[in-house]
Amino acid sequence: MPASKPPLKTLADLKQVQKELAERRAREAAAAAAAAAQQKKRQADQDLFARAIGADTGATRPLRHKPVVVLAPTPPEPIARQHLRDEAEALREALSDEFDVTTLLDADDQMSFRRPGVSTEVTRKLRSGHWSLQGQVDLHGLRSDEAREALAQFVRQAHRQGLRCVRVVHGKGLGSPGKQPVLKLKAQRWLIQKKEVLAFVQARPSDGGAGALVVLLAPAGS
Repeated sequence: MPASKPPLKTLADLKQVQKELAERRAREAAAAAAAAAQQKKRQADQDLFARAIGADTGATRPLRHKPVVVLAPTPPEPIARQHLRDEAEALREALSDEFDVTTLLDADDQMSFRRPGVSTEVTRKLRSGHWSLQGQVDLHGLRSDEAREALAQFVRQAHRQGLRCVRVVHGKGLGSPGKQPVLKLKAQRWLIQKKEVLAFVQARPSDGGAGALVVLLAPAGS
């Protein structure tokens, strides 16, 4: 319970109480007046806005639903159509199995190849491991059509990436009918028909020997 005020003992005490009551009533009256003035100003602003937009004449109506902005859908990422066409063309390259390898191979027992204008020093360096191998494709175990497409795509991508010396693993043909190196001969034919290929030789024993070829590619952009 709040503590009770001490009883008034003198006239001065009575006057003090009256003074405090008067001050409190004055503060309350001032606060009420300020609140009324603020409410009046707010109502005046609302009336002014209503007149400005014509709401007081019925020319406008409040929205029944929240406004919604319809944004255009995000456009799909552009498709590199020319790139797709190039890739499809690379996979459809007509690498012939009937190409006469003997017309372009060096006359040696390792069946090396070099394009016209490429010196024999290039094939010598390939045999000696002068260039480090930068990539390889393994055709061993693939069907002929699969191997042809895999080799065409590998050579194309390696050339684009700027690789110069790569290895093509074709196997020794021990699992083929008659144990003939069919894929080896086809891989040589296909490589000779690729303009990106400058030369190739049979790999050194440490790099696959008779089961692989070491290929020198032309510089990127050529």
